[in-house]
Amino acid sequence: MKEMRYIDGVVTLQLDRESCTGCGTCREVCPHGVFGHGVGVAAIEDLDACMECGACALNCREGAITVSQGVGCARAIIHGWITGGPPSCDCGGDGGSTCC
Repeated sequence: MKEMRYIDGVVTLQLDRESCTGCGTCREVCPHGVFGHGVGVAAIEDLDACMECGACALNCREGAITVSQGVGCARAIIHGWITGGPPSCDCGGDGGSTCC
């Protein structure tokens, strides 16, 4: 999903291919199609499309996926889209008018 980007190169998503069993759950739950299927295991195909929602990590039975939810302020961008206002994640120390 090339149109859904925040800042390239800041995503915290990691996949431990040694722990992955290739069940495909990460592909099913990822709203941005970050995951593909490698040889018998998952593969991260579009890292910068990750919005760090955490659905993949929460649903991985093997614990092969880690991500710090909200790092990179994807949450702030989404909040801005929903409210029609500026990005805000309430982490700037000034009542939420800035983003991390």
